[in-house]
Amino acid sequence: MPHHDYTLRDVPLSPLMFYYEVTQACDLVCKHCRASAQETANPEQLSTAQSSALIEQVASFPRKPTMVFTGGDPLKRPDLFDLIRRAAALGIECALTPSATPLATADAFTQAKEAGVRCLGISLDGAEAAVHDAFRGWEGSFARTLEMLAAARQLALPVQVNTSITQRNVDQVDRIAELLADYGIMMWSVFFLVPVGRGLLEQRISPDDYERVFARLWRHAQSKPYAVKTTEAPHYRRFVLQQGGNPLAGPPSAQGGAGRGGHRGPLGIGDGKGVMFVNHMGEIYPAGFLPHLCGRFPADSVVDVYQNHPVFRALRNPDGFRGRCGVCEYRQACGGSRARAYALTGDYLESDPDCVYVPKGWTKN
Repeated sequence: MPHHDYTLRDVPLSPLMFYYEVTQACDLVCKHCRASAQETANPEQLSTAQSSALIEQVASFPRKPTMVFTGGDPLKRPDLFDLIRRAAALGIECALTPSATPLATADAFTQAKEAGVRCLGISLDGAEAAVHDAFRGWEGSFARTLEMLAAARQLALPVQVNTSITQRNVDQVDRIAELLADYGIMMWSVFFLVPVGRGLLEQRISPDDYERVFARLWRHAQSKPYAVKTTEAPHYRRFVLQQGGNPLAGPPSAQGGAGRGGHRGPLGIGDGKGVMFVNHMGEIYPAGFLPHLCGRFPADSVVDVYQNHPVFRALRNPDGFRGRCGVCEYRQACGGSRARAYALTGDYLESDPDCVYVPKGWTKN
Protein backbone atom coordinates (compact mmCIF):
# COMPACT_ATOMS: atom_id res chain seq x y z
CA MET A 1 0.00 0.00 0.00
CA PRO A 2 1.58 3.33 -1.01
CA HIS A 3 2.68 5.52 1.90
CA HIS A 4 4.91 8.16 0.29
CA ASP A 5 6.63 10.44 2.83
CA TYR A 6 5.08 9.39 6.15
CA THR A 7 7.68 9.65 8.92
CA LEU A 8 7.92 8.91 12.63
CA ARG A 9 7.11 12.57 13.29
CA ASP A 10 3.65 11.92 11.86
CA VAL A 11 2.91 8.92 14.11
CA PRO A 12 1.51 10.76 17.18
CA LEU A 13 -0.80 12.91 15.06
CA SER A 14 -1.95 10.85 12.08
CA PRO A 15 -2.18 7.15 11.26
CA LEU A 16 -0.35 5.82 8.26
CA MET A 17 -3.16 3.34 7.56
CA PHE A 18 -6.85 3.83 8.34
CA TYR A 19 -8.89 0.65 7.92
CA TYR A 20 -12.63 1.07 7.49
CA GLU A 21 -14.65 -2.14 7.63
CA VAL A 22 -17.53 -0.89 5.50
CA THR A 23 -19.59 -4.04 6.06
CA GLN A 24 -19.43 -7.36 7.86
CA ALA A 25 -21.29 -9.04 5.02
CA CYS A 26 -19.33 -11.64 3.05
CA ASP A 27 -20.24 -14.79 1.14
CA LEU A 28 -17.11 -16.63 2.30
CA VAL A 29 -16.61 -18.43 5.62
CA CYS A 30 -12.85 -18.15 5.99
CA LYS A 31 -11.43 -20.30 8.77
CA HIS A 32 -9.32 -17.47 10.19
CA CYS A 33 -11.75 -14.55 9.69
CA ARG A 34 -11.13 -11.73 12.17
CA ALA A 35 -14.62 -10.33 11.63
CA SER A 36 -16.55 -13.63 11.81
CA ALA A 37 -18.24 -12.24 8.69
CA GLN A 38 -21.88 -13.03 7.93
CA GLU A 39 -23.86 -13.44 4.70
CA THR A 40 -25.93 -10.29 5.21
CA ALA A 41 -25.07 -6.81 6.44
CA ASN A 42 -25.62 -5.85 10.07
CA PRO A 43 -28.59 -3.45 10.23
CA GLU A 44 -26.49 -1.28 12.58
CA GLN A 45 -23.72 -0.67 10.06
CA LEU A 46 -22.98 2.98 9.35
CA SER A 47 -25.30 4.54 6.78
CA THR A 48 -24.08 6.23 3.61
CA ALA A 49 -24.34 9.63 5.30
CA GLN A 50 -22.52 8.43 8.42
CA SER A 51 -19.81 6.76 6.33
CA SER A 52 -19.34 9.96 4.33
CA ALA A 53 -19.01 11.91 7.57
CA LEU A 54 -16.39 9.43 8.77
CA ILE A 55 -14.45 9.85 5.54
CA GLU A 56 -14.57 13.63 5.93
CA GLN A 57 -13.20 13.28 9.45
CA VAL A 58 -10.39 11.04 8.23
CA ALA A 59 -9.49 13.73 5.71
CA SER A 60 -9.03 16.18 8.59
CA PHE A 61 -6.00 14.37 10.06
CA PRO A 62 -2.88 16.58 9.83
CA ARG A 63 -1.56 14.08 7.31
CA LYS A 64 -4.18 12.16 5.37
CA PRO A 65 -3.75 8.41 5.88
CA THR A 66 -4.19 5.74 3.24
CA MET A 67 -7.78 4.53 3.69
CA VAL A 68 -8.39 0.83 3.20
CA PHE A 69 -11.98 -0.10 2.41
CA THR A 70 -12.28 -3.58 3.83
CA GLY A 71 -14.84 -6.00 5.27
CA GLY A 72 -16.33 -8.62 5.27
CA ASP A 73 -16.44 -8.14 1.56
CA PRO A 74 -16.62 -4.44 0.72
CA LEU A 75 -18.13 -5.30 -2.67
CA LYS A 76 -21.26 -6.42 -0.81
CA ARG A 77 -21.94 -2.76 0.04
CA PRO A 78 -24.07 -1.05 -2.68
CA ASP A 79 -22.69 2.44 -2.05
CA LEU A 80 -19.03 1.38 -1.97
CA PHE A 81 -17.92 3.23 -5.08
CA ASP A 82 -19.71 6.40 -3.96
CA LEU A 83 -17.78 6.26 -0.68
CA ILE A 84 -14.51 5.72 -2.51
CA ARG A 85 -15.26 8.65 -4.81
CA ARG A 86 -15.90 10.84 -1.77
CA ALA A 87 -12.61 9.85 -0.18
CA ALA A 88 -10.65 10.38 -3.40
CA ALA A 89 -12.25 13.80 -3.87
CA LEU A 90 -10.94 14.76 -0.42
CA GLY A 91 -7.41 13.78 -1.38
CA ILE A 92 -7.36 10.46 0.48
CA GLU A 93 -5.44 7.63 -1.14
CA CYS A 94 -7.76 4.62 -1.31
CA ALA A 95 -7.16 0.89 -1.24
CA LEU A 96 -9.67 -1.95 -1.49
CA THR A 97 -9.61 -5.53 -0.17
CA PRO A 98 -12.25 -7.49 -2.12
CA SER A 99 -13.10 -11.09 -1.29
CA ALA A 100 -12.60 -13.80 -3.91
CA THR A 101 -16.26 -14.28 -4.79
CA PRO A 102 -18.26 -13.88 -8.04
CA LEU A 103 -18.58 -10.17 -7.15
CA ALA A 104 -14.84 -9.63 -7.73
CA THR A 105 -15.00 -9.18 -11.50
CA ALA A 106 -12.82 -7.24 -13.89
CA ASP A 107 -15.73 -4.81 -14.28
CA ALA A 108 -15.89 -4.26 -10.50
CA PHE A 109 -12.14 -3.58 -10.46
CA THR A 110 -12.55 -1.14 -13.35
CA GLN A 111 -15.27 0.71 -11.43
CA ALA A 112 -13.09 0.72 -8.32
CA LYS A 113 -10.15 2.21 -10.22
CA GLU A 114 -12.37 4.83 -11.84
CA ALA A 115 -13.79 5.72 -8.41
CA GLY A 116 -10.31 6.32 -7.01
CA VAL A 117 -8.84 3.03 -5.78
CA ARG A 118 -5.07 3.04 -6.20
CA CYS A 119 -4.21 -0.38 -4.76
CA LEU A 120 -5.89 -3.74 -4.18
CA GLY A 121 -5.33 -6.17 -1.33
CA ILE A 122 -6.00 -9.75 -2.47
CA SER A 123 -5.72 -12.80 -0.22
CA LEU A 124 -3.97 -16.00 -1.25
CA ASP A 125 -3.53 -18.66 1.42
CA GLY A 126 -2.23 -21.65 -0.48
CA ALA A 127 -0.18 -22.62 -3.51
CA GLU A 128 -2.97 -24.87 -4.73
CA ALA A 129 -6.76 -24.96 -4.73
CA ALA A 130 -7.15 -27.65 -2.08
CA VAL A 131 -5.31 -25.66 0.59
CA HIS A 132 -6.59 -22.19 -0.29
CA ASP A 133 -10.21 -23.25 -0.79
CA ALA A 134 -10.26 -25.09 2.52
CA PHE A 135 -9.11 -21.85 4.16
CA ARG A 136 -11.74 -19.78 2.42
CA GLY A 137 -14.69 -22.15 2.77
CA TRP A 138 -15.60 -21.97 -0.91
CA GLU A 139 -14.57 -24.34 -3.69
CA GLY A 140 -13.45 -22.16 -6.55
CA SER A 141 -11.94 -19.42 -4.43
CA PHE A 142 -8.38 -20.22 -5.54
CA ALA A 143 -9.29 -19.99 -9.23
CA ARG A 144 -11.16 -16.74 -8.61
CA THR A 145 -8.16 -15.30 -6.75
CA LEU A 146 -5.85 -15.99 -9.69
CA GLU A 147 -8.42 -14.38 -12.00
CA MET A 148 -8.47 -11.34 -9.70
CA LEU A 149 -4.68 -11.07 -9.83
CA ALA A 150 -4.75 -11.28 -13.62
CA ALA A 151 -7.53 -8.67 -13.88
CA ALA A 152 -5.66 -6.27 -11.60
CA ARG A 153 -2.52 -6.64 -13.68
CA GLN A 154 -4.49 -5.98 -16.86
CA LEU A 155 -5.80 -2.75 -15.29
CA ALA A 156 -2.33 -1.78 -14.00
CA LEU A 157 -3.71 -1.72 -10.46
CA PRO A 158 -0.94 -2.38 -7.92
CA VAL A 159 -1.65 -5.41 -5.72
CA GLN A 160 -0.61 -6.40 -2.23
CA VAL A 161 -1.16 -10.11 -1.74
CA ASN A 162 -2.07 -11.09 1.82
CA THR A 163 -1.26 -14.59 3.04
CA SER A 164 -2.24 -15.90 6.47
CA ILE A 165 0.17 -18.48 7.89
CA THR A 166 -1.13 -21.30 10.09
CA GLN A 167 -0.26 -24.96 10.46
CA ARG A 168 -2.42 -25.60 7.39
CA ASN A 169 -0.01 -23.93 4.98
CA VAL A 170 3.27 -23.24 6.76
CA ASP A 171 4.98 -25.79 4.52
CA GLN A 172 3.80 -23.94 1.39
CA VAL A 173 5.60 -20.63 1.96
CA ASP A 174 8.18 -21.23 -0.76
CA ARG A 175 5.61 -22.45 -3.27
CA ILE A 176 3.37 -19.44 -2.68
CA ALA A 177 6.36 -17.13 -3.12
CA GLU A 178 7.20 -18.76 -6.46
CA LEU A 179 3.59 -18.59 -7.63
CA LEU A 180 3.33 -14.87 -6.88
CA ALA A 181 6.45 -14.09 -8.91
CA ASP A 182 4.41 -14.58 -12.08
CA TYR A 183 1.69 -12.03 -11.30
CA GLY A 184 3.50 -8.70 -11.20
CA ILE A 185 2.42 -7.87 -7.65
CA MET A 186 3.75 -4.91 -5.67
CA MET A 187 4.05 -6.52 -2.26
CA TRP A 188 3.55 -9.78 -0.38
CA SER A 189 2.23 -9.25 3.14
CA VAL A 190 2.51 -12.39 5.23
CA PHE A 191 0.11 -12.41 8.16
CA PHE A 192 0.68 -14.47 11.29
CA LEU A 193 -2.47 -15.60 13.03
CA VAL A 194 -3.95 -13.72 15.96
CA PRO A 195 -6.58 -15.85 17.71
CA VAL A 196 -9.63 -13.60 17.35
CA GLY A 197 -12.95 -14.16 15.58
CA ARG A 198 -13.00 -17.49 13.76
CA GLY A 199 -9.21 -17.48 14.06
CA LEU A 200 -9.73 -18.89 17.55
CA LEU A 201 -10.32 -22.25 15.89
CA GLU A 202 -7.17 -22.18 13.79
CA GLN A 203 -3.82 -23.55 14.87
CA ARG A 204 -0.98 -21.05 15.21
CA ILE A 205 2.48 -22.10 14.24
CA SER A 206 5.08 -22.41 17.00
CA PRO A 207 7.43 -19.55 17.94
CA ASP A 208 10.35 -21.55 16.50
CA ASP A 209 8.42 -21.95 13.26
CA TYR A 210 8.19 -18.16 12.99
CA GLU A 211 11.98 -17.97 12.80
CA ARG A 212 12.08 -20.62 10.09
CA VAL A 213 9.41 -18.79 8.08
CA PHE A 214 11.24 -15.48 8.60
CA ALA A 215 14.37 -17.01 7.06
CA ARG A 216 12.39 -18.05 4.01
CA LEU A 217 10.72 -14.66 3.68
CA TRP A 218 14.05 -12.87 3.93
CA ARG A 219 15.46 -15.08 1.19
CA HIS A 220 12.50 -14.32 -1.08
CA ALA A 221 12.68 -10.59 -0.24
CA GLN A 222 16.18 -10.56 -1.71
CA SER A 223 15.33 -12.42 -4.90
CA LYS A 224 11.69 -11.94 -5.88
CA PRO A 225 10.36 -9.04 -8.01
CA TYR A 226 8.10 -7.81 -5.19
CA ALA A 227 8.58 -6.43 -1.69
CA VAL A 228 7.91 -8.61 1.37
CA LYS A 229 6.52 -7.57 4.73
CA THR A 230 4.76 -9.19 7.66
CA THR A 231 1.52 -8.35 9.45
CA GLU A 232 1.18 -9.08 13.19
CA ALA A 233 4.73 -10.38 13.21
CA PRO A 234 6.85 -7.26 13.64
CA HIS A 235 9.67 -9.44 14.98
CA TYR A 236 10.43 -10.19 11.33
CA ARG A 237 12.03 -6.73 11.39
CA ARG A 238 14.23 -7.87 14.27
CA PHE A 239 15.17 -11.00 12.31
CA VAL A 240 16.14 -8.96 9.23
CA LEU A 241 18.14 -6.48 11.29
CA GLN A 242 19.98 -9.42 12.87
CA GLN A 243 20.94 -10.53 9.34
CA GLY A 244 22.33 -7.07 8.66
CA GLY A 245 19.48 -6.29 6.28
CA ASN A 246 16.99 -3.48 5.84
CA PRO A 247 13.40 -4.58 6.59
CA LEU A 248 12.07 -1.80 4.35
CA ALA A 249 14.18 -2.62 1.31
CA GLY A 250 12.36 -3.58 -1.85
CA PRO A 251 13.32 -6.20 -4.45
CA PRO A 252 16.90 -5.85 -5.74
CA SER A 253 15.61 -6.10 -9.31
CA ALA A 254 13.94 -2.69 -8.97
CA GLN A 255 15.76 0.51 -9.83
CA GLY A 256 17.98 1.85 -7.08
CA GLY A 257 17.68 -1.24 -4.90
CA ALA A 258 14.86 0.19 -2.78
CA GLY A 259 12.29 -0.94 -5.30
CA ARG A 260 8.62 -0.94 -4.63
CA GLY A 261 9.27 -1.22 -0.93
CA GLY A 262 10.86 2.21 -0.87
CA HIS A 263 7.52 3.94 -0.26
CA ARG A 264 6.67 1.97 2.87
CA GLY A 265 6.23 3.59 6.25
CA PRO A 266 9.06 3.83 8.79
CA LEU A 267 10.08 1.00 11.10
CA GLY A 268 8.00 0.62 14.22
CA ILE A 269 4.51 0.98 12.73
CA GLY A 270 2.01 -1.32 14.43
CA ASP A 271 -1.33 -1.61 16.17
CA GLY A 272 -2.39 1.87 17.33
CA LYS A 273 0.97 3.26 16.23
CA GLY A 274 0.34 4.46 12.71
CA VAL A 275 -2.64 2.11 12.40
CA MET A 276 -6.32 2.68 13.18
CA PHE A 277 -9.43 0.60 12.54
CA VAL A 278 -13.14 1.45 12.51
CA ASN A 279 -15.64 -1.38 12.15
CA HIS A 280 -18.95 -1.46 10.30
CA MET A 281 -20.84 -0.02 13.30
CA GLY A 282 -18.37 2.80 13.91
CA GLU A 283 -16.51 1.13 16.79
CA ILE A 284 -12.94 2.42 17.00
CA TYR A 285 -10.00 0.09 17.66
CA PRO A 286 -6.20 0.32 17.48
CA ALA A 287 -6.29 -2.39 14.80
CA GLY A 288 -8.66 -4.93 13.37
CA PHE A 289 -6.97 -7.70 15.30
CA LEU A 290 -6.81 -5.77 18.57
CA PRO A 291 -10.47 -5.53 19.63
CA HIS A 292 -9.99 -3.17 22.58
CA LEU A 293 -12.82 -0.66 22.17
CA CYS A 294 -11.59 2.94 22.33
CA GLY A 295 -14.64 4.85 21.14
CA ARG A 296 -17.50 4.87 18.69
CA PHE A 297 -18.04 7.12 15.72
CA PRO A 298 -19.91 9.49 15.33
CA ALA A 299 -20.10 10.17 19.08
CA ASP A 300 -16.29 10.10 19.24
CA SER A 301 -13.88 11.79 16.84
CA VAL A 302 -11.45 9.37 15.21
CA VAL A 303 -8.86 12.14 15.16
CA ASP A 304 -9.21 12.78 18.87
CA VAL A 305 -9.21 9.04 19.71
CA TYR A 306 -6.08 8.39 17.67
CA GLN A 307 -4.17 11.33 19.08
CA ASN A 308 -5.30 11.27 22.71
CA HIS A 309 -6.88 8.01 23.83
CA PRO A 310 -4.72 6.44 26.55
CA VAL A 311 -4.67 3.04 24.81
CA PHE A 312 -3.35 4.52 21.57
CA ARG A 313 -0.80 6.61 23.46
CA ALA A 314 0.40 3.56 25.40
CA LEU A 315 0.73 1.53 22.21
CA ARG A 316 3.01 4.23 20.80
CA ASN A 317 5.42 3.99 23.74
CA PRO A 318 7.43 0.74 23.52
CA ASP A 319 9.41 1.78 26.60
CA GLY A 320 6.22 1.11 28.58
CA PHE A 321 5.76 -2.45 27.30
CA ARG A 322 6.07 -5.26 29.82
CA GLY A 323 8.28 -8.32 29.96
CA ARG A 324 10.86 -9.01 27.31
CA CYS A 325 9.33 -6.57 24.80
CA GLY A 326 9.80 -3.67 27.23
CA VAL A 327 13.57 -4.14 27.50
CA CYS A 328 14.28 -5.50 24.03
CA GLU A 329 16.88 -3.55 22.08
CA TYR A 330 14.61 -3.91 19.02
CA ARG A 331 11.52 -2.51 20.73
CA GLN A 332 11.40 0.71 18.68
CA ALA A 333 11.66 -1.10 15.35
CA CYS A 334 9.57 -4.10 16.39
CA GLY A 335 7.60 -3.88 19.62
CA GLY A 336 5.98 -7.27 19.19
CA SER A 337 2.41 -7.92 18.11
CA ARG A 338 0.24 -5.97 20.51
CA ALA A 339 -2.82 -7.79 19.13
CA ARG A 340 -1.37 -11.22 19.89
CA ALA A 341 -0.27 -10.14 23.35
CA TYR A 342 -3.83 -8.95 24.01
CA ALA A 343 -5.43 -12.09 22.58
CA LEU A 344 -3.26 -14.50 24.55
CA THR A 345 -2.61 -12.62 27.80
CA GLY A 346 -5.42 -10.07 28.01
CA ASP A 347 -2.83 -7.26 28.22
CA TYR A 348 -1.92 -5.33 25.07
CA LEU A 349 1.31 -4.15 26.73
CA GLU A 350 2.61 -7.63 27.52
CA SER A 351 5.33 -9.41 25.57
CA ASP A 352 4.43 -11.08 22.29
CA PRO A 353 4.14 -14.76 23.30
CA ASP A 354 5.20 -15.94 19.84
CA CYS A 355 8.65 -14.35 19.82
CA VAL A 356 11.61 -16.53 20.85
CA TYR A 357 14.16 -13.75 21.09
CA VAL A 358 15.70 -13.14 24.51
CA PRO A 359 16.84 -9.50 24.80
CA LYS A 360 20.36 -8.81 26.00
CA GLY A 361 19.05 -6.90 29.02
CA TRP A 362 16.41 -9.44 30.01
CA THR A 363 16.58 -10.85 33.52
CA LYS A 364 13.44 -12.65 34.59
CA ASN A 365 12.41 -11.89 38.17
